[in-house]
Amino acid sequence: SKHAVNLDNRTATVAVKPFELEMGFQFELRVTVSGKKINVSEIPELPIPEDWMRDKLELNFYKTEQAGGGGEIEDVTYDKESGTAVITFLRPG
Repeated sequence: SKHAVNLDNRTATVAVKPFELEMGFQFELRVTVSGKKINVSEIPELPIPEDWMRDKLELNFYKTEQAGGGGEIEDVTYDKESGTAVITFLRPG
């Protein structure tokens, strides 16, 4: 668990210690589907920037293409205050 590391002609002794990485967030959404758009509600407020949340929503709904739904995303409109989003797809489906 201890190692010697040479840095600029000096030797430093370092020890390895375990630490926990912060895991991602898991949350549940309500979804209403209509043609090209999906209305998402009850998005929980998370301590992440709004653009990250938009990216997460886009990835989630793009990924579902392999599971028989989703597809290429045209736009994601996210309203943090109301906990809602509108996902617009390039093609209806």
